[in-house]
Amino acid sequence: MVLTKIDKEEKIIGKKLYDYQHGAIDKIFERINDNPNEYNLLYQLPTGGGKTVIFSEIARRYIKKNHHKVLILTHRIELSKQTSNMLTEFGVQNKVIDSSVKEVTNEAKYSCFVAMVETLNNRIKEEKADLEDIGLVIVDEAHYNSFRKLFKHFEKCFILGVTATPLSSNVNLPMNEIYKDLIVGEKITSLIEKGFLAQATTYSYNVNLSTLKIGANGDYTVKSSEELYTKNEMQSKLISAYEQTSKGKKTLIFNNGIHTSRHVYEIFKRAGYKVNYIDNTNTKEERKSVLKWFKNTPDAILTSVGILTTGFDEPTIESIIINRATKSLALYFQMIGRGSRVIPGKKEFSVLDLGNNMSRFGLWTDDVDWQLIFKNPSYFLENLITDDEIERNFKYEMPENVKAMFSKSTDFHFDVQSEYELAMGSGSKSKLVLEKSIEQHAKICVENSEDAFDAHILSRELNDEIEYRIKQYSFCILKSSKNYLKWLEEDYKRQLRVKISLFFR
Repeated sequence: MVLTKIDKEEKIIGKKLYDYQHGAIDKIFERINDNPNEYNLLYQLPTGGGKTVIFSEIARRYIKKNHHKVLILTHRIELSKQTSNMLTEFGVQNKVIDSSVKEVTNEAKYSCFVAMVETLNNRIKEEKADLEDIGLVIVDEAHYNSFRKLFKHFEKCFILGVTATPLSSNVNLPMNEIYKDLIVGEKITSLIEKGFLAQATTYSYNVNLSTLKIGANGDYTVKSSEELYTKNEMQSKLISAYEQTSKGKKTLIFNNGIHTSRHVYEIFKRAGYKVNYIDNTNTKEERKSVLKWFKNTPDAILTSVGILTTGFDEPTIESIIINRATKSLALYFQMIGRGSRVIPGKKEFSVLDLGNNMSRFGLWTDDVDWQLIFKNPSYFLENLITDDEIERNFKYEMPENVKAMFSKSTDFHFDVQSEYELAMGSGSKSKLVLEKSIEQHAKICVENSEDAFDAHILSRELNDEIEYRIKQYSFCILKSSKNYLKWLEEDYKRQLRVKISLFFR
């Protein structure tokens, strides 16, 4: 049976569809009409654009017109429940297949199944799944690769994958291997202009990521991230950034590791803020209680690990803090997307980036060529700016609270690159650059201290700037091994202590 385009006069049960959603459904049904089975299509739409609404209406219309059942695949129980509720609003009789379902029967009263991917895979292996009448398979969050193992069981079906970011979570398993084509939906900027998404104001704080390691999945390892983000300097930078940009706002913090998240919880708690944490160690009841508290507390801070990137919708969030670095474009968009929902009185939200992610991927609102990424993901990944390139362009700015400690000084500027070029032009050794830098740092410490003891304590406030200057110097001399940088930094601080003592003598 041929499916027609959406009849705009037909009553939609439970939800109003917007023009761009109507347009997307029309395009998808054109492909279904032309390729009724054995065709895999991918559809992209930003987080908050209403993907669940769109594919719920597609399921409703497909069932009504084609008289076959629909299977919707999800990778998390929260997504399964949300999808089931949405389908019910659209008048679609559906059943959730989770771990409590020991046998999947082709019950006549259900026209749609919402299945957890691992559960369904297990039931198929156990030969306890009867899904013979499926005509359309919809894959939610299709950029994850756990779904691939099920595709062989639905080769005669039309498969529709939906995602905000058509880039595989595994660099070795590109999406164009399993999907024949991509339909790109409305842009983030368009959804903001039309009032469907909130505008983001982004604050980026430079972070030295040289200690981070890359894991087998192509992203930074949890272990190396934990080692960096649990340091006192990073914890201080986090709370300072929060107080500068987000104090009093409902804030969600993303971390790469449970230990980091717990550290974040402790520092905010000690500072007197209303804070809680959530991760995969919480029980179902604890998670429900924490999320209820977060929803009902206007200036709440919630620190998390991973589990709130998908399947979580709290439109009252006013600030997102990315307290981690990632090489995953999908994760970057997912994290920011948690704050993009609009409600009456909320038209914007803040994004605090503490992982150089904005430098790596651009602003959340920047145009992205999703067709290029889909067709040639390796080109996109290979041309991402490296951490070294990002750090070469760092411009250190002394935090206002630190600058206040040096209020008697006026000369803070020091350009490592310019000083290096000056030294080379005059035939001097490159170490002259560091000697001049040490001289300046010693001078401002002395100017703002009563004695050598006070000056030595004050010099510790310069650790971030010292690290920055050492890294810039290493770029100039093309020598940046970790051991050498560590030695340079230790030697710099030692010479600074000596210089301060000589000033007071």
